[in-house]
Amino acid sequence: MAHSRTAMKRIRQTEKRTQRNRARRSRIRTFLKKVETALSSGNAEAARTALREAQAEVDRGVAKGLVKRNTASRTVSRLNARVKALVLSAS
Repeated sequence: MAHSRTAMKRIRQTEKRTQRNRARRSRIRTFLKKVETALSSGNAEAARTALREAQAEVDRGVAKGLVKRNTASRTVSRLNARVKALVLSAS
């Protein structure tokens, strides 16, 4: 157990930050799963909408320092390529 007041405060801050980050990471994964579901169902319009929402959520994770910029970019790029392929094959 921490003895100094500053150490105890740091422990409290870390717990709060951990819970916040865990919730954010879970939210990002949920949005990415929505895109995957739309892709597997073959619904191009739903996939496009889900991708737009997921991209915003991933970008928010980058802004909060939860996800590295290149990782987020790679993830969104790969999903975008798959959505684009689905849209082109649907039309």
